[in-house]
Amino acid sequence: MITDYNRLSGLDKVAILFSVLGESLAITLIKGLPETDFRKIRARIREMGAVVFSVKKKVVEEFYLALISKKFQDDGIGDTKRPFAFLDEMADEQIIALLEIEEPKIVAMTLAQVSPESQMKVINKLEPDKKGRVLMEMGRLDDVSLEAVVNIASELEEKSHFLPRAVDFSRGGGKSIAKILGRMSSDEEEKYLEAINRESPELAKEVKKYHLTFDNILTFPGNIVRDLMNSVDLDTIAMALKGQSEETVNGILDNLPKKKQAMYEPIERAIAKRDVDKAKKTIVDAARQMEKEGRFNLEDILGGGEMVE
Repeated sequence: MITDYNRLSGLDKVAILFSVLGESLAITLIKGLPETDFRKIRARIREMGAVVFSVKKKVVEEFYLALISKKFQDDGIGDTKRPFAFLDEMADEQIIALLEIEEPKIVAMTLAQVSPESQMKVINKLEPDKKGRVLMEMGRLDDVSLEAVVNIASELEEKSHFLPRAVDFSRGGGKSIAKILGRMSSDEEEKYLEAINRESPELAKEVKKYHLTFDNILTFPGNIVRDLMNSVDLDTIAMALKGQSEETVNGILDNLPKKKQAMYEPIERAIAKRDVDKAKKTIVDAARQMEKEGRFNLEDILGGGEMVE
Protein backbone atom coordinates (compact mmCIF):
# COMPACT_ATOMS: atom_id res chain seq x y z
CA MET A 1 0.00 0.00 0.00
CA ILE A 2 1.28 3.47 -0.89
CA THR A 3 1.26 5.76 2.16
CA ASP A 4 4.06 8.30 1.54
CA TYR A 5 3.26 11.14 -0.88
CA ASN A 6 6.85 12.40 -0.88
CA ARG A 7 8.16 9.18 -2.43
CA LEU A 8 5.85 9.32 -5.46
CA SER A 9 7.36 9.74 -8.92
CA GLY A 10 5.72 11.87 -11.59
CA LEU A 11 4.36 8.71 -13.23
CA ASP A 12 2.94 7.54 -9.87
CA LYS A 13 1.06 10.81 -9.43
CA VAL A 14 -0.45 10.71 -12.91
CA ALA A 15 -1.46 7.07 -12.38
CA ILE A 16 -3.19 7.96 -9.10
CA LEU A 17 -4.94 10.90 -10.76
CA PHE A 18 -6.23 8.59 -13.55
CA SER A 19 -7.48 6.05 -11.02
CA VAL A 20 -9.29 8.72 -8.97
CA LEU A 21 -10.85 10.68 -11.85
CA GLY A 22 -11.35 7.80 -14.25
CA GLU A 23 -9.48 7.52 -17.55
CA SER A 24 -12.03 9.30 -19.72
CA LEU A 25 -12.19 12.42 -17.50
CA ALA A 26 -8.42 12.44 -16.96
CA ILE A 27 -7.79 12.33 -20.70
CA THR A 28 -9.97 15.42 -21.23
CA LEU A 29 -8.04 17.30 -18.52
CA ILE A 30 -4.55 16.20 -19.56
CA LYS A 31 -4.36 16.87 -23.25
CA GLY A 32 -1.58 16.07 -25.67
CA LEU A 33 -0.27 12.83 -24.10
CA PRO A 34 1.03 10.35 -26.71
CA GLU A 35 -0.34 6.80 -26.73
CA THR A 36 2.92 5.40 -25.36
CA ASP A 37 2.48 7.47 -22.21
CA PHE A 38 -1.08 6.24 -21.78
CA ARG A 39 0.22 2.66 -21.91
CA LYS A 40 2.80 3.45 -19.20
CA ILE A 41 0.11 5.02 -17.01
CA ARG A 42 -2.22 2.02 -17.35
CA ALA A 43 0.64 -0.35 -16.53
CA ARG A 44 1.60 1.68 -13.44
CA ILE A 45 -2.03 1.68 -12.21
CA ARG A 46 -2.01 -2.14 -12.33
CA GLU A 47 1.36 -2.35 -10.52
CA MET A 48 0.96 0.15 -7.68
CA GLY A 49 -1.87 -1.46 -5.73
CA ALA A 50 -3.79 0.36 -3.00
CA VAL A 51 -3.20 4.04 -2.18
CA VAL A 52 -4.31 5.62 1.10
CA PHE A 53 -6.89 8.40 0.88
CA SER A 54 -4.55 11.16 2.19
CA VAL A 55 -2.09 10.51 -0.65
CA LYS A 56 -4.87 10.55 -3.26
CA LYS A 57 -6.12 13.82 -1.80
CA LYS A 58 -2.71 15.47 -2.09
CA VAL A 59 -2.25 14.32 -5.68
CA VAL A 60 -5.63 15.73 -6.69
CA GLU A 61 -4.92 18.99 -4.86
CA GLU A 62 -1.57 19.37 -6.61
CA PHE A 63 -3.26 18.89 -9.97
CA TYR A 64 -5.97 21.39 -9.01
CA LEU A 65 -3.33 23.96 -8.05
CA ALA A 66 -1.71 23.48 -11.46
CA LEU A 67 -5.06 24.15 -13.14
CA ILE A 68 -5.73 27.25 -11.02
CA SER A 69 -2.21 28.53 -11.59
CA LYS A 70 -2.62 28.14 -15.33
CA LYS A 71 -5.87 30.07 -15.16
CA PHE A 72 -4.12 32.85 -13.20
CA GLN A 73 -1.37 32.92 -15.81
CA ASP A 74 -3.85 33.04 -18.69
CA ASP A 75 -5.73 35.88 -16.95
CA GLY A 76 -2.52 37.74 -16.13
CA ILE A 77 -3.02 37.26 -12.40
CA GLY A 78 -0.54 36.21 -9.75
CA ASP A 79 2.37 33.78 -9.74
CA THR A 80 2.07 30.47 -11.61
CA LYS A 81 3.47 28.48 -8.67
CA ARG A 82 2.83 30.55 -5.56
CA PRO A 83 -0.60 32.10 -4.97
CA PHE A 84 0.90 34.28 -2.20
CA ALA A 85 3.77 35.58 -4.34
CA PHE A 86 2.36 39.14 -4.10
CA LEU A 87 3.57 39.22 -0.46
CA ASP A 88 7.17 39.34 -1.69
CA GLU A 89 6.72 42.94 -2.82
CA MET A 90 5.11 44.13 0.42
CA ALA A 91 6.75 45.82 3.42
CA ASP A 92 6.21 44.22 6.83
CA GLU A 93 4.03 47.18 7.86
CA GLN A 94 1.80 46.60 4.84
CA ILE A 95 1.40 42.91 5.70
CA ILE A 96 0.52 43.87 9.28
CA ALA A 97 -2.13 46.32 8.03
CA LEU A 98 -3.48 43.77 5.55
CA LEU A 99 -3.94 41.08 8.22
CA GLU A 100 -5.05 43.33 11.08
CA ILE A 101 -8.76 42.48 10.84
CA GLU A 102 -8.49 38.99 9.33
CA GLU A 103 -9.46 35.80 11.14
CA PRO A 104 -6.65 33.85 12.87
CA LYS A 105 -6.77 31.05 10.28
CA ILE A 106 -6.24 33.50 7.42
CA VAL A 107 -3.45 35.26 9.33
CA ALA A 108 -1.79 31.90 9.99
CA MET A 109 -2.07 30.82 6.37
CA THR A 110 -0.51 34.09 5.20
CA LEU A 111 2.30 34.04 7.75
CA ALA A 112 3.27 30.56 6.57
CA GLN A 113 4.27 32.19 3.25
CA VAL A 114 6.71 34.83 4.59
CA SER A 115 10.16 34.78 6.19
CA PRO A 116 10.59 33.96 9.91
CA GLU A 117 11.66 37.57 10.53
CA SER A 118 8.46 38.93 8.96
CA GLN A 119 6.39 36.33 10.82
CA MET A 120 7.70 37.58 14.17
CA LYS A 121 7.12 41.23 13.29
CA VAL A 122 3.48 40.52 12.44
CA ILE A 123 2.87 38.20 15.40
CA ASN A 124 4.34 40.72 17.84
CA LYS A 125 1.78 43.30 16.67
CA LEU A 126 -1.18 41.03 17.49
CA GLU A 127 -3.23 41.15 20.66
CA PRO A 128 -2.12 38.40 23.10
CA ASP A 129 -5.33 36.39 22.67
CA LYS A 130 -5.25 36.56 18.88
CA LYS A 131 -1.52 35.79 18.87
CA GLY A 132 -2.21 32.51 20.67
CA ARG A 133 -4.99 31.54 18.26
CA VAL A 134 -2.85 32.35 15.23
CA LEU A 135 -0.02 30.16 16.53
CA MET A 136 -2.50 27.32 17.09
CA GLU A 137 -3.89 27.69 13.57
CA MET A 138 -0.37 27.60 12.10
CA GLY A 139 -0.15 24.05 13.42
CA ARG A 140 -3.37 23.02 11.67
CA LEU A 141 -2.79 24.26 8.14
CA ASP A 142 -2.60 20.74 6.72
CA ASP A 143 -6.37 20.59 7.16
CA VAL A 144 -7.01 23.56 4.83
CA SER A 145 -8.11 22.61 1.33
CA LEU A 146 -6.06 23.79 -1.61
CA GLU A 147 -9.09 25.54 -3.08
CA ALA A 148 -9.42 27.57 0.12
CA VAL A 149 -5.74 28.53 0.00
CA VAL A 150 -6.00 29.78 -3.58
CA ASN A 151 -9.22 31.68 -2.93
CA ILE A 152 -7.87 33.36 0.21
CA ALA A 153 -4.66 34.34 -1.57
CA SER A 154 -6.67 35.87 -4.40
CA GLU A 155 -8.86 37.87 -2.00
CA LEU A 156 -5.89 39.15 0.01
CA GLU A 157 -4.05 40.18 -3.13
CA GLU A 158 -7.09 42.20 -4.20
CA LYS A 159 -7.23 43.90 -0.78
CA SER A 160 -3.50 44.65 -0.90
CA HIS A 161 -4.06 46.97 -3.88
CA PHE A 162 -5.78 49.43 -1.55
CA LEU A 163 -2.82 49.72 0.86
CA PRO A 164 -0.30 52.59 0.63
CA ARG A 165 2.84 51.87 -1.38
CA ALA A 166 5.82 50.65 0.68
CA VAL A 167 7.68 53.93 0.14
CA ASP A 168 4.67 55.90 1.44
CA PHE A 169 4.04 53.66 4.43
CA SER A 170 4.99 55.43 7.65
CA ARG A 171 7.42 53.45 9.78
CA GLY A 172 6.83 55.56 12.89
CA GLY A 173 9.37 54.81 15.61
CA GLY A 174 12.31 56.98 16.64
CA LYS A 175 12.46 59.07 13.49
CA SER A 176 8.82 60.15 13.73
CA ILE A 177 9.14 60.97 17.42
CA ALA A 178 12.29 63.01 16.75
CA LYS A 179 10.40 65.10 14.18
CA ILE A 180 7.66 65.82 16.72
CA LEU A 181 10.19 66.75 19.43
CA GLY A 182 11.91 69.08 16.99
CA ARG A 183 8.77 71.22 16.84
CA MET A 184 8.53 71.60 20.62
CA SER A 185 10.08 74.21 22.88
CA SER A 186 13.36 73.28 24.61
CA ASP A 187 11.61 72.70 27.95
CA GLU A 188 9.02 70.43 26.35
CA GLU A 189 11.70 68.52 24.44
CA GLU A 190 13.62 67.85 27.62
CA LYS A 191 10.51 66.78 29.54
CA TYR A 192 9.31 64.33 26.87
CA LEU A 193 12.78 62.88 26.27
CA GLU A 194 13.10 62.16 29.99
CA ALA A 195 9.68 60.47 29.97
CA ILE A 196 10.59 58.32 26.95
CA ASN A 197 13.89 57.36 28.57
CA ARG A 198 12.10 56.23 31.72
CA GLU A 199 9.42 54.25 29.89
CA SER A 200 11.53 52.75 27.11
CA PRO A 201 15.33 53.20 27.12
CA GLU A 202 15.60 51.36 23.80
CA LEU A 203 13.15 53.73 22.12
CA ALA A 204 14.95 56.71 23.64
CA LYS A 205 18.20 55.42 22.14
CA GLU A 206 16.53 55.18 18.73
CA VAL A 207 15.05 58.69 19.03
CA LYS A 208 18.47 60.16 19.80
CA LYS A 209 19.78 58.94 16.43
CA TYR A 210 17.47 61.43 14.73
CA HIS A 211 16.79 64.10 17.34
CA LEU A 212 19.10 67.10 16.90
CA THR A 213 19.81 69.40 19.86
CA PHE A 214 22.15 72.32 20.37
CA ASP A 215 24.30 70.13 22.65
CA ASN A 216 24.70 67.69 19.76
CA ILE A 217 25.95 70.49 17.53
CA LEU A 218 28.71 71.30 20.01
CA THR A 219 30.16 67.82 19.35
CA PHE A 220 29.90 67.94 15.53
CA PRO A 221 33.05 67.63 13.40
CA GLY A 222 34.84 70.96 12.94
CA ASN A 223 34.08 71.33 9.23
CA ILE A 224 30.33 71.03 9.82
CA VAL A 225 30.43 73.44 12.77
CA ARG A 226 32.35 75.93 10.63
CA ASP A 227 29.82 75.83 7.78
CA LEU A 228 26.91 76.00 10.22
CA MET A 229 28.19 78.93 12.26
CA ASN A 230 29.07 80.84 9.10
CA SER A 231 25.38 80.65 8.12
CA VAL A 232 24.23 82.26 11.40
CA ASP A 233 24.78 85.85 12.55
CA LEU A 234 27.20 86.57 15.39
CA ASP A 235 24.54 87.91 17.76
CA THR A 236 22.68 84.60 17.58
CA ILE A 237 25.88 82.64 18.20
CA ALA A 238 26.74 84.82 21.20
CA MET A 239 23.23 84.41 22.61
CA ALA A 240 23.28 80.62 22.12
CA LEU A 241 26.69 80.31 23.80
CA LYS A 242 25.53 82.22 26.88
CA GLY A 243 26.20 80.03 29.92
CA GLN A 244 28.50 77.59 28.09
CA SER A 245 31.94 76.78 29.44
CA GLU A 246 34.96 78.69 28.19
CA GLU A 247 36.27 75.51 26.56
CA THR A 248 33.01 75.07 24.61
CA VAL A 249 32.94 78.72 23.51
CA ASN A 250 36.56 78.56 22.34
CA GLY A 251 35.87 75.34 20.47
CA ILE A 252 33.12 77.06 18.48
CA LEU A 253 35.12 80.27 17.91
CA ASP A 254 38.13 78.31 16.65
CA ASN A 255 35.97 77.13 13.73
CA LEU A 256 34.99 80.67 12.71
CA PRO A 257 36.94 82.75 10.15
CA LYS A 258 39.53 85.03 11.77
CA LYS A 259 37.53 88.13 10.88
CA LYS A 260 34.39 86.75 12.51
CA GLN A 261 36.38 85.68 15.58
CA ALA A 262 37.66 89.24 16.00
CA MET A 263 34.14 90.65 15.77
CA TYR A 264 32.68 88.22 18.34
CA GLU A 265 31.58 89.76 21.64
CA PRO A 266 30.29 87.55 24.45
CA ILE A 267 27.14 88.60 26.29
CA GLU A 268 28.08 89.44 29.85
CA ARG A 269 24.71 90.60 31.22
CA ALA A 270 21.95 88.32 32.49
CA ILE A 271 19.67 87.05 29.72
CA ALA A 272 16.24 85.42 29.87
CA LYS A 273 16.46 81.65 29.33
CA ARG A 274 13.77 81.82 26.64
CA ASP A 275 16.02 84.15 24.59
CA VAL A 276 18.96 81.76 24.90
CA ASP A 277 16.72 78.82 23.96
CA LYS A 278 15.40 80.75 20.96
CA ALA A 279 18.97 81.40 19.71
CA LYS A 280 19.85 77.72 20.14
CA LYS A 281 16.72 76.77 18.24
CA THR A 282 17.73 79.09 15.38
CA ILE A 283 21.07 77.32 15.09
CA VAL A 284 19.44 73.88 15.31
CA ASP A 285 17.01 74.86 12.52
CA ALA A 286 19.95 76.01 10.39
CA ALA A 287 21.62 72.62 10.97
CA ARG A 288 18.45 70.78 9.97
CA GLN A 289 18.37 72.81 6.75
CA MET A 290 21.97 71.82 6.03
CA GLU A 291 21.05 68.16 6.52
CA LYS A 292 18.05 68.55 4.22
CA GLU A 293 20.43 69.90 1.58
CA GLY A 294 22.55 66.76 1.97
CA ARG A 295 25.59 68.45 3.52
CA PHE A 296 25.77 65.87 6.31
CA ASN A 297 23.86 62.85 7.58
CA LEU A 298 22.56 63.23 11.11
CA GLU A 299 22.18 59.50 11.70
CA ASP A 300 25.86 58.96 10.82
CA ILE A 301 26.89 61.51 13.45
CA LEU A 302 24.43 60.73 16.25
CA GLY A 303 24.10 57.01 15.52
CA GLY A 304 27.80 56.34 15.91
CA GLY A 305 28.67 56.07 12.23
CA GLU A 306 32.33 56.51 11.33
CA MET A 307 33.18 60.07 10.32
CA VAL A 308 36.29 61.27 8.46
CA GLU A 309 37.14 64.99 8.54
